[in-house]
Amino acid sequence: MKIKPAARITGRLRQQVAADLKKKYEKGASIRSLARSTGRSYGFVHRILIEAGVQLRGRGGARRGTTHRRR
Repeated sequence: MKIKPAARITGRLRQQVAADLKKKYEKGASIRSLARSTGRSYGFVHRILIEAGVQLRGRGGARRGTTHRRR
């Protein structure tokens, strides 16, 4: 669902967008990919997911400060 950039999203439309993003996120889409597909910012998508009551996943990848030790 592409939304006009900088357009205010309120009321029923916001609820619809939130439900759509929640469904996609829970199926495995990342916040960044959802932001790209909707034409909105990472922060907007993150905020909408929080408002929708989504349990956000932890960040993936290597953690800072950990090293791979050889034996």
